[in-house]
Amino acid sequence: MSPKALKIVLAASVAFNLFAVAAGGTIWVTHKRAEQRIEAQQRPAREHSTMSVIARLSPEVRRDVRQALKASALAAKPDFEEARAKRREAIDLSASNGFDAARVRTLLDQSRAAELRGRARLEAEAVTLLATLSPDDRAVLSEILSRRGRGARDRNDGPQAERK
Repeated sequence: MSPKALKIVLAASVAFNLFAVAAGGTIWVTHKRAEQRIEAQQRPAREHSTMSVIARLSPEVRRDVRQALKASALAAKPDFEEARAKRREAIDLSASNGFDAARVRTLLDQSRAAELRGRARLEAEAVTLLATLSPDDRAVLSEILSRRGRGARDRNDGPQAERK
């Protein structure tokens, strides 16, 4: 074989090997990401539900805490319902022929404001409740102030990320 042919074969071999390594790396990374997504979907949104947190409280305060949290949730429910209704209206409007960008923005702003009102109400009442508890019970119940839920497991902030 001539030196020119050897150079061509060598260049082709190097190119093929580089391609194979890049393809293998891409497959490996894609596989790892898919595994992580599957694991995240199988994990519950909240590893410690409110009820399981309440169950860890001392028996003499459980019933009062449960009642106070239920009353708080019922008081905030209209705000969250309004937030969902405004968001649904914005989605419907954006999908319709009568799309109005300013109206959609306004609806989304109103939805966000209603959700923030509801969250602020829940948090304020939770702090009021925490002030009535013993230090041990307060340490257990303080977990309800963490912002976990939909999407939290996909972010790398918060209590779940610190455990990894």
